[in-house]
Amino acid sequence: MGYLHIDWLRKVFTRMTGPTQDGLRQALTAIKDPASERNIVDAGLVEAVQVKNGLVQVSLLTDRASAPTMEAVRRDAEALLTRQPGVTNATVVLTAHKPPPPAPTPEGKPKLLAEVGAIVAVASGKGGVGKSTVAVNLAVALARQGLAVGLLDADIYGPSLPRMLGLARKPEVKGDKMIPLEAWGLKAMSLGFLVDEDTPMIWRGPMVMGALEQMMGQVTWGKLDIMIVDMPPGTGDAQLTMAQRVALAGAVIVSTPQDIALLDARRGVRMFERTKVPVLGLVENMSFFCCPNCNHRTEIFGHGGARREAEALGTEFLGEIPLVLDVRIAGDEGTPIVASAPDSPAAQAFAAVAARLWQKVGGKQSKAGPRIVVS
Repeated sequence: MGYLHIDWLRKVFTRMTGPTQDGLRQALTAIKDPASERNIVDAGLVEAVQVKNGLVQVSLLTDRASAPTMEAVRRDAEALLTRQPGVTNATVVLTAHKPPPPAPTPEGKPKLLAEVGAIVAVASGKGGVGKSTVAVNLAVALARQGLAVGLLDADIYGPSLPRMLGLARKPEVKGDKMIPLEAWGLKAMSLGFLVDEDTPMIWRGPMVMGALEQMMGQVTWGKLDIMIVDMPPGTGDAQLTMAQRVALAGAVIVSTPQDIALLDARRGVRMFERTKVPVLGLVENMSFFCCPNCNHRTEIFGHGGARREAEALGTEFLGEIPLVLDVRIAGDEGTPIVASAPDSPAAQAFAAVAARLWQKVGGKQSKAGPRIVVS
């Protein structure tokens, strides 16, 4: 009886157990580093390999000078990983050797998203305050005003925009750039378009920054009047990346009325102040509840806390959004309330905040030219 070939055994084992980090690193030794002529694993360029349920995420180290050359390496690595047994989807991103540069000064604006008239971050100090719901409905409301609008999902760890916009397909790729998906009159991009909905994003800071830069710099956004960026909760890597790599027109802080949420919102305001990003104002979400049967108003979480906090911080109170069941249902069904029920009180509240926001950052000028208002 002859001996079984080791490669055959390895293939059988992979089919049974799925791809492993060690196996994927071994596969990546087939890719050469153009600078050192060594394979990218031995050259120390493979920073991290994450694999779960056939989904693979890899980060490759590089510096800004080598980024154009390394882009070809990134594509080759992604193609090679996709062909591995048991791999259903592979994403490879480039990350920097060094920390990102300091926040740009007015004299030295960053290069990313240069065709966007105004970039606005919608942020919160903590999760659970409805930040993504606010971001989506503000973006749709701005599009309904006839503006060319982009919506970027920067919440890498919990991308929710695909569900809230009703989009479940992957973006097309032309050349080396992705085409943003379109819905409700706006262009959108999210990491959730590229991975399954239940995939956990177990990424360290450099991978988050690399993915964000790709969604900004390797997507054909075109000319836009305004871009709404749905930020992750807190004050971490994504916030710093946005402050350093694009010319943010300002930030909108979303909070609920209770004291603990306002405390976290205050931290968010201070973080943007330290990175020289103007805070455009506060929005109080879930401000009050009106019974759909008797129309009785109940202030479940208190009321007016965000208004008082805005006054204390010296920034504008942009408006209050009621706690309405239809807003939640519309978001879960992928039909934002501003589009599905534009005459409802909640939609009118979002539209008022959006109109004020455009007054503050955009005014009359349009980079995209005239557009038809989305009905």
